[in-house]
Amino acid sequence: MNPNILVVDDDPDIRNVIGIALERAGMSVQQAANGRLALEQLRRHHTDLVVMDIGMPVMDGVECCKAIRASSHVPIVFLTAHDDEVDRIVGFELGADDYVSKPFSPRELLLRIKAILARGKQAVGITRHGDLTLDSERHICALAGKDLPLTATEFSVLEILSARPGIVVGRGAMIDKAYGGNNTLSGRTVDSHVRNIRAKAAALGYADVIETVRGVGLRLGNCVAGPATA
Repeated sequence: MNPNILVVDDDPDIRNVIGIALERAGMSVQQAANGRLALEQLRRHHTDLVVMDIGMPVMDGVECCKAIRASSHVPIVFLTAHDDEVDRIVGFELGADDYVSKPFSPRELLLRIKAILARGKQAVGITRHGDLTLDSERHICALAGKDLPLTATEFSVLEILSARPGIVVGRGAMIDKAYGGNNTLSGRTVDSHVRNIRAKAAALGYADVIETVRGVGLRLGNCVAGPATA
């Protein structure tokens, strides 16, 4: 079944350019001119990924992303006219999975989308470590049976670390594994996702889900309830 992509932008020319590129790659495309219409499309259609501008009338991408994340883990790629890494970090903290600055190359956007969709297909079953359980096929993460709601990219970060518990993964290697080689992301991007994971885990009483090895990278923690051990 072809992936169904929802393209959200108030500029019809941009929607059409993206739509043509995605359809040529064998994907199905839905369109919406603002965040409110996007939410209606998501209620009516199965969607595998959302490409969404930040600055839009009626409901902008920030508010739409918040609304989506209240009930869905569907991957979100933000489009924005800004090229400031601070804006990227804010987007990731809202739950975005990737970020492309305008003006952008349709080919680059297509590569980013393919990388995110490919991650979703690389299910390896169920992984357990300490109180952590990752069910890749159903995109379910839990700590001692309590749901840990993660975006697609946050889930991927934990999958990468849990594949080799105790082994340190550098931020550069993490970006390559999570996004593929065609990206311009920095280590601060990974840090944004890690902060989100830690905050969500801390709310469930887990302070050591991900450990930082200064100057080296990240590794999976003990995943046992209580204060951090490192």
